[in-house]
Amino acid sequence: MSVTMLSFLDRQTRLCDGIPRREWLRVGGLGVLGLSLTDLLAPRPLQAVPHVNDLTKGLSGTMFGRAKNVIFLWLQGGPPQHETFDPKPDAPREIRGPFSPIQTNIPGIQFSELLPRTAQRADKLAVIRSLSTDDNNHDVSGYWVLTGYPYGPGSARQIKPTDWPYLGSVVKMLKPSERLPALSSVWLPDMMRLNDNVTPAGQTGGFLGSMWDPERFVGDPASDQYRVEGLSLPVDLPPPRMTSRAELLGQLNRRIHEIERQSNQGNWDKLSTFAMELVTSGKAKAAFDLSQEPQALRDRYGRNTWGQSCLLARRLVEAGVRLVHVNWLREPGDSAVDNPMWDTHALNAERLQDFLCPVFDVSFAALLDDLDSRGLLSETLVVAVGEFGRTPKINRVGGRDHWGPVFSCALAGAGISGGQVFGASDRNGAYPIADAIRPHDLTATIYHLLGIPHDSVFHDLTNRPHPLTKGEPLYRLLGTEPATSLRCAATGDEALVPPLDSSPIVDTDFASGKLIPVTPVSQAKGWRAVPLAENGMQVRTEPVTATGGVNAGVRMSVLNAAGIVPVAVPANSKMVLSQEIRNARGGHYLFKAFVDGDGSSPDVFDRWFHKVLSCRLVLFRFSNQDKTPLEIQELASESFRPTFGVSNEPTVVSVAKFLGSTVPGANFSIGNGLGIAVVVESQRAQDVLPGEVASLCLVRVELEFQARLRDDNVTV
Repeated sequence: MSVTMLSFLDRQTRLCDGIPRREWLRVGGLGVLGLSLTDLLAPRPLQAVPHVNDLTKGLSGTMFGRAKNVIFLWLQGGPPQHETFDPKPDAPREIRGPFSPIQTNIPGIQFSELLPRTAQRADKLAVIRSLSTDDNNHDVSGYWVLTGYPYGPGSARQIKPTDWPYLGSVVKMLKPSERLPALSSVWLPDMMRLNDNVTPAGQTGGFLGSMWDPERFVGDPASDQYRVEGLSLPVDLPPPRMTSRAELLGQLNRRIHEIERQSNQGNWDKLSTFAMELVTSGKAKAAFDLSQEPQALRDRYGRNTWGQSCLLARRLVEAGVRLVHVNWLREPGDSAVDNPMWDTHALNAERLQDFLCPVFDVSFAALLDDLDSRGLLSETLVVAVGEFGRTPKINRVGGRDHWGPVFSCALAGAGISGGQVFGASDRNGAYPIADAIRPHDLTATIYHLLGIPHDSVFHDLTNRPHPLTKGEPLYRLLGTEPATSLRCAATGDEALVPPLDSSPIVDTDFASGKLIPVTPVSQAKGWRAVPLAENGMQVRTEPVTATGGVNAGVRMSVLNAAGIVPVAVPANSKMVLSQEIRNARGGHYLFKAFVDGDGSSPDVFDRWFHKVLSCRLVLFRFSNQDKTPLEIQELASESFRPTFGVSNEPTVVSVAKFLGSTVPGANFSIGNGLGIAVVVESQRAQDVLPGEVASLCLVRVELEFQARLRDDNVTV
């Protein structure tokens, strides 16, 4: 996977009055929302660099200018406060959820047990539990957090040229990098999207103009093919030739009409200087080269898009980038479902435990440790925040909905006094009850730590003055030492939240030998079976012996274990073996089972499996939160008939189905969860005679998933 940033194409030119500059130079894309450098340099109305008044204000403030750079971790979708930094153990279960709080390494401070690694590093964190926007819309609430200014009136679901600039754009304008000014503000690994091509406001330079957009690199740093092209000279354009090119451009500039030069020359000079630096220094290309990192360290961050983006962020600030925004990316298939990213309208607990926290907790801990070990944490501000929180009450499909009245965020690093909590929410995690703050207070704190006075005034392109922010820095969070010297042992269990396993199902070869009973209701992961040990019909784990040896397996059998009198199997009796699909997304599913048949004799097997019993593979949605496989909505089903005999090459049976919405703007409901099942059902009543056994032997199963493709051409 290559990410094109900047490239020069060599072509013969001659100077001639009257030919526009763009006819003399062809420059590749800067990755700024698809805007090329050629477009940026084309003649246009005045875009003088906005300026700030009173830059000396605030210099005496606590920790002013302590941070050299910022890593801004954007948890798109809205993380739940209850299952992250603000657990509510005394609330009713329908509010607190199924997870318990754990002790962090700071006495008296608790996090959710889904953040065991983060809890061990609480001494480095200042946690805010009283952020509030009072707005439950992703776009409007997110705009406020990203820019420091509330939006309105109206919807912020699309980028507009009148938007307030993203905080990284302001940093790029007022505090550019000394070492890599062309990459002062970088955004990874993709744009912010609400659904398909809905790109909300607050992520661009807004009314400052496109040249102040963050440099956006779209690609997956976890891919082995991840390359950022154009950050070095082409092989046929050595440095001396590049110098000649620069001289030619200088001559060309001097011949441009005076009016155009007055209107755009400043930006032209700045951008051409930045471009020259990018392609001649090699620093930028080296910063994007993750292959230089030890494999063990890459593993520690997590071999996923988010984890590797966090590692890349560390490399970029180390190289001199002022602000790196890491955007929580939509994973494959999570468009048009009801729990994308952190937006857990359904299956909040499952989504957090199976995907979100295994990704965030692992990478966040790795980032803090990595920065600290390199001496970078003392000069790098790390911010982890989303656009809002989640509802206190869990809904009927186990999800939490949008909640702007109160949410949490975490800060660490340069100028942050760790080991403390700022603000508080009520016992249900619904509203602030102490030190309520607004997003502009957070942005004011970021500006202050970067050495940008929060009470400054800057002028836009039409020379209108604007206050930098209406917020106040959170001085109580600032300092060079932790807020307390007290420490204790953190009590979290990392085994509850192991590093991400993206497999859609577990125990595919039944090697665990475990089957989970349907009752009592259990949230355990793995195979559920019914009935487990009834005389007449039962599901059991038992080795399947083939010519080449013994394989683990499951048998779904009719049998007469007592062997004295016949055992009745009523009509419509069922044996079910099922498993919930982990982190189910929208896309194409292919469920395959490798099966054989066995029994006390071929005739007995034939009588049961060819005349009495039907066998099906099923893709389904659970009907309720109990997740019993006996109460499901079948979404796809395929009948099959096993054959007698156990071999090294069992018969392959399958069912396939696209599970997702194909209608623009319509969501596919994950609901209470999706699952796979093998169902064996009696079509009529039949007695199992003494000594009779007939079994469907399952050797192993596979579940293949191909994600629903994102539609970037549909606005919803």
